[in-house]
Amino acid sequence: MNKLFKAAVCQMKVVSSKEKNLDTARRMIGRAAAGGAGLVALPEMFNCPYVAGVFPEYAETYPGGETFSMLSQAARENNVYLVGGSVPERDGDTVYNSSFVIGPGGELLGRHRKAHLFDVDLPGGVKVKESSTLGAGRGITVIKTDLCTIGVAICYDIRFPELIRLMVTGGAEVIVIPAAFNMTTGPAHWDMLYRCRAVDNQVYVIAASPARDAGGHYVAYGHSMLVDPWGDIVARAGEEEEVVFGDIDPVIIDRVRRELPLLRHRRTDLYNLAGI
Repeated sequence: MNKLFKAAVCQMKVVSSKEKNLDTARRMIGRAAAGGAGLVALPEMFNCPYVAGVFPEYAETYPGGETFSMLSQAARENNVYLVGGSVPERDGDTVYNSSFVIGPGGELLGRHRKAHLFDVDLPGGVKVKESSTLGAGRGITVIKTDLCTIGVAICYDIRFPELIRLMVTGGAEVIVIPAAFNMTTGPAHWDMLYRCRAVDNQVYVIAASPARDAGGHYVAYGHSMLVDPWGDIVARAGEEEEVVFGDIDPVIIDRVRRELPLLRHRRTDLYNLAGI
């Protein structure tokens, strides 16, 4: 990365109609581009309700499918790099929670399949078992663009710091994470996790959540945000549907890494300390 640019998160309200969700996403991508964003991110499972049982019903196979066509067209028409949140992707007999990264020409640059599936039974009655309908991805996703080098992970992946560090050692300067934390995990861990990953790895972290729908089956926390390498929140959404903007500045990355040279210590240094 060699120059400052603007990024945006489209914190959209997700409903049961795929057609309406795609229309909302398309309009919000246009608003983000009109506001000067060169990099735009959508939320986790932006084209369908976050309900494990319905993921196969909404799943599409790449490159066919209306969702993938919309992402390609929107990126091309608005001349933006687009991290297409995540969607249910069917590949053979398996459905994945997948994020497709599209270039400004409408071309596919890369894809991340959620590696850590969200199987939890939380206080307050939040019970999710993604593995009941989804398969787990196995790759580490780092994508070079003309703006910067992007690492992509999805929601629960953020809780596994080794994955994020591998992206950074692979060159990532900005980590984009479509995520749908709920009203138990959100208030407790949302800010903490994203700010910690930014500080630990001296990168920008972009967290893209759906807007909150208090009447939904699964209530997302909202509060999409951009965090800088010092851990400061550059921009933050509230609970409602909105587009939030923030600057990505290479000068800040360079300064933080120079003042606190964490990344010069290789992982093997830790193994040596442990006697491994």
